[in-house]
Amino acid sequence: MLAVKYGEDIIVIDAGLMFPEDELLGIDVVIPDITFLLENKNQVRGIVLTHGHEDHIGALPFILRELNVPVFGTRLTLGLVEAKLKETSSTGFKLNVVKPRDTINLGQFKIEFIRVSHSVADAVAIAVHTPLGTILHTGDFKFDQTPVDCEVTDFQRLAELGAKGVLVLLSDSTNVERPGYTMSERVVGQSFDETFRLAKERIIVATFASNVHRIQQIIDSSYKYDRKVAVAGRSMVNVVNIAYDLGYLTIPEGVLIELDEVDDYPRNKVVVLTTGSQGEPMSALTRMAMSEHRKVEIDAGDTVIISATPVPGNEKLVSKTVNHLFKLGAEVIYDSVSGMHVSGHASSEELKLMLNLIRPKFFVPVHGEYRMLIKHAKLAEEVGIDKSNIYVAENGNILEFTPDKGAITGKVPSGRVLVDGLGIGDVGNIVLRDRKQLSQDGILIVVVTLSKENKQILAGPDIVSRGFVYVREAEKLMDDAKERVNLALEKCNEKNITEWSAIKSNIRDSLGKFLFDRTRRRPMILPIIMEV
Repeated sequence: MLAVKYGEDIIVIDAGLMFPEDELLGIDVVIPDITFLLENKNQVRGIVLTHGHEDHIGALPFILRELNVPVFGTRLTLGLVEAKLKETSSTGFKLNVVKPRDTINLGQFKIEFIRVSHSVADAVAIAVHTPLGTILHTGDFKFDQTPVDCEVTDFQRLAELGAKGVLVLLSDSTNVERPGYTMSERVVGQSFDETFRLAKERIIVATFASNVHRIQQIIDSSYKYDRKVAVAGRSMVNVVNIAYDLGYLTIPEGVLIELDEVDDYPRNKVVVLTTGSQGEPMSALTRMAMSEHRKVEIDAGDTVIISATPVPGNEKLVSKTVNHLFKLGAEVIYDSVSGMHVSGHASSEELKLMLNLIRPKFFVPVHGEYRMLIKHAKLAEEVGIDKSNIYVAENGNILEFTPDKGAITGKVPSGRVLVDGLGIGDVGNIVLRDRKQLSQDGILIVVVTLSKENKQILAGPDIVSRGFVYVREAEKLMDDAKERVNLALEKCNEKNITEWSAIKSNIRDSLGKFLFDRTRRRPMILPIIMEV
């Protein structure tokens, strides 16, 4: 998410989410902290979107509830946004469709949409014309000379902007570490064609649901080799329906069948298009690999194509799924050299080309890990941009530009807001720390009933263990632990400690030290004291 401010006007470019890393136990998604926007609510004129991937539109259902401003995007992008809003029963928002080469006015900004290629259709770069100069945000892009939909990047308009002069370029850094050029999406179509021709049994293809061009090529190859296509996985079904309804997918009559009908056709006449290319535990492909899918069983001889590379951090999940598929006797095509996947992001030579086309006064690398931003900054130096005019910014940084100079001048509140179930931002560091402790060493609940008059023990102590030890196999340990609780309570009596919090603290300290000495584990200890 990027906010652009001039005078009393703010526009926002993209509003994405992030999926949780391993240490964010139990968290569903991570969204941006929009404190700055809420503090300046009256100045926000609208949100403009580059394309329809989750990391660019995923936070909209959460953000629009607090910041109901107009949203602008291309037809497919807004089709995907609408589906997300329906899922969360969010309605009443102003969604405005734009086309490449359209311009709109928001406050003092004139905003122009420029076609680029990416791994989702209808992607655009955004030129923000301000009284001080033009800011160009590339969005996610690559230079595909032979795109599946024949809609080539608008090189002419990019060159025109470069010739007129661009004040600031913000460019996608995701693939800066890859040398050369990213291959065209059509290469994948040729690989599909070859594999479909040779496959003896059923074909299962897993890919990103949003990659409409990839889905089109799977449908084309299926039609060519007289196979029916069934769609599995909720997000895949949603995207296929949206893209077909909006005219972004061409499906010949009779090719698409329901998942329930898969077994009505010979195995060599069926293709199953599914989610799960990242090994997500609940995805359709993972459930098929574990033989837990209700409608699709993978048999020996089936061909499974994973048409994606693992997102960093998902390698283990993908590897586990692949292993299970091999156990079932499937032929699995999954590695990057298979030609079954190409990236949607520009490699280093294309990034140089973008820099040379635009020739900006100032350059800010965006998107990707911090090391990628640094490498993109070095790339900009190589093509002749003055080092002092390149700014590597972090979340929350304020970048200020005039026609002559730029600077990082401060920070606004920023960071991540954790979404868990219906709770937005109610899980913080303390809750995560507790979850981590529970996941590592478990919990012990100590229940004691005391007399109100003299604080003598009337019942207990009873100890309940969850995730610490199996009580039936650790009776001696539990008995000794109860004895420790009794001793702690006696000490409290001797010292005339009557405060509940102090009694609980004594129990926790005494029991915690005892258990660590005996087990080298630190379970969470939760004393519950009742008075009668």
